[in-house]
Parts: sequence; structure tokens; C-alpha cells
Amino acid sequence: MPQNVPSFDELMEAAQRSAVHLEMRDQYAVGDEADDFNTWLSTGHRDTDPTSEYWAPWVDMISRAVARGVVVRRARIVSEPVTDYIRYEHAGAVVNVAAGEQVRWLPRPRAVDLMLPGADLWIFDGVQVLFNHFSGDGNWADPDMELRTESSIVKQCADAFEAVWERAIPHDQYEIH
Repeated sequence: MPQNVPSFDELMEAAQRSAVHLEMRDQYAVGDEADDFNTWLSTGHRDTDPTSEYWAPWVDMISRAVARGVVVRRARIVSEPVTDYIRYEHAGAVVNVAAGEQVRWLPRPRAVDLMLPGADLWIFDGVQVLFNHFSGDGNWADPDMELRTESSIVKQCADAFEAVWERAIPHDQYEIH
């Protein structure tokens, strides 16, 4: 990202009302979770300790946001049967929820008539969209993030998120298939 664009952490810390996250890939391969994912693949055990070195920074940031009144929602569109990676995400979502996030899952067939953005994204306070760019194998692309503030783009993305959210299944009710 260009130097004058705030980092993700800065955007989250500055959020005052809402932070919503739309995830649409069935596989991610980002390096910062590779060890945890590989451990889960080999043992079936997922780190769900919110105080662990892996989770604590995220839990602290989300907890601070929620404490100041920010509603944090995450919606994931998934193919079924789900990939190993989605199983891994589902197993860890209990920590997202414990930190204060609301998490929902939308099976891909229930999203076919929705107009969706071409990339995963975060929307902060309904005025900024941070697009997350990934390579075909699920790793961060270059550039990995793009911040947009044009009202028409923000509205399109917010409308898409709300359409997904309305149809999606709350985490505690979604069964992995």
C-alpha cells in the first residue's frame, strides 16, 4: 500500500461504528497462519486460546473496537462440501465470536443471484473499503490491499455485504458439510 494509506490496524483502531468483513475464497495460504493450519491438518487440534501468541493481537484489537461501540461482523461465502481450510476457519471462529465478532456463513449456492465484489474486503464505518488481494494459490498478492473511499464503491460493497449477511447462517447454527 502507498505510504499515505493507513494500515489495517490503523483503520480498525479508527473505526467508530462498524467494521464488516466479507470473505469469499475457499482457500487461503497466508504465511502468518501456515504453522497453525499445518498443525490442525496433522493433529485436528486448532488453537482456540484467545490469549495465545497466535490469537492475542487479534482478540485485543477486536475487543477494543467492540468496547468502544464498533459492531464487527464477518461473513464467509463457502463452497460445500467445504475445503480443509474452511474447516480450519470454522474451528477457529469460536475465538472470533468470543472477541466480539458476529460471524455468519453462506453456502455458495445461496449466493448465486447476488452481485458481489471481485475481492474480499473490509468496510469501515460505511465510508472506506479495504480490498484484500490474493494470488490464485491464496497467498497475499502485490499489492495486497487497496483502500477506496468513493461513495459509489462503498455503497456497492456495503449493499453486497448486507445481502450476504441477510442470507447467511449464524456461526452457532452453521454445520460444516
